[in-house]
Amino acid sequence: MRKLNAAVDRFAYNHPRFGIPNLMRYIVFGNALVYLLAVFAGYNAVSFLEFNWLAIKSGELWRLVTFIFMPGYSSSRQVIWLLFFLYLYYMIGTTLEREWGTAKFSLYYLSGVVLTVAAGVIMALVTGQNVFISGAGYVNLSLFFAFAMLYPDTRFLILYIIPVKVKWLAWLDAAVFALSVLTSLLHLDLVGALLPVIALLNFFVFFWTNISDEISYRRGRTRHQSSHQTIQFKAAVRQQRKKEAEQGYRHKCSVCGRTDTDFPDLEFRYCSRCAGYHCFCQDHINNHVHFTE
Repeated sequence: MRKLNAAVDRFAYNHPRFGIPNLMRYIVFGNALVYLLAVFAGYNAVSFLEFNWLAIKSGELWRLVTFIFMPGYSSSRQVIWLLFFLYLYYMIGTTLEREWGTAKFSLYYLSGVVLTVAAGVIMALVTGQNVFISGAGYVNLSLFFAFAMLYPDTRFLILYIIPVKVKWLAWLDAAVFALSVLTSLLHLDLVGALLPVIALLNFFVFFWTNISDEISYRRGRTRHQSSHQTIQFKAAVRQQRKKEAEQGYRHKCSVCGRTDTDFPDLEFRYCSRCAGYHCFCQDHINNHVHFTE
C-alpha cells in the first residue's frame, strides 16, 4: 500500500497538468442543475443519468460518468440539505486542490469514481442482477476524511454556534459509513454495502503513508512513556518536587546560602566545573572555590 501511495505522489509530481482545474465547481454545478430538473420536471426526467447496468449494456455508456451528477435529492423540501452538502463539498474540494494541486486532487476524485463504477460492474456480473447507482455520495464524503487528515484541528461551527474540530466530525463521518454498510447488509443490499468500502479504500490508498506513520509514532510514544528510563525520570521529578516542598525553596547558593524563596529576583546558576550538583547565586557563580568532591 505504501508503494502505491508513493506511485500516486510520483504520478502527480511528474504530470502536473493532469486533471481538471476547479473540478469541484463542475461537480457542484452539475448536481445543482440536475436537482432543479428533478424538482421541476420529475425524477424520470433525469433518470437517464444514473448508473443502470442493463441500460449501459444496451449502449448508454454516458451513464458510466453522468451518475456522479445525481445529487440524491429530488424534493423541494430537501433544498436546505442539498445546499449545505454542495457548499461543504465545494469548500473541501477547492481546499484539497490548493493543498495537493490539480493533478493529485483530480486523481483522488476520479479514482474514487472509477472504483465505484468497477464495483457496480463486478456486482452486476457476479449476481446477475441489474445494479443502480445514483450519485457519488460516498466519494464526496470521503473528501471529508482527506480534509480531516490534512487539517485535523480546523474548527467548524455546528448550527453557527458550537465550534467542533474536524477530526471529531470525521469520526462521525466514519460512523455514518459503518451504519450504511450495516444497514445495507441487513437488507441484503450488497452494492449499498460495497460502495462505502470502496470509498474508504480510495482514501487509504492516498493516505496510507500518513496513517501508518501516525500509528508508528503513537506506538513509539506509548513504549517511551512506559519504558523503565521514563518511569525513573518521572519518579525523580516527583521526588525533587517533594524535596522542594519540604525545603521551601528550589535553589540555594552554596556560598552565601540565599534562596530563590527569600530573594525571588535573584538569578541562580549551576557550575559545570564543580564536582557534584552545586548551585550559586549571580554574585558567586563566577567567584567561588570549585568543589572537588
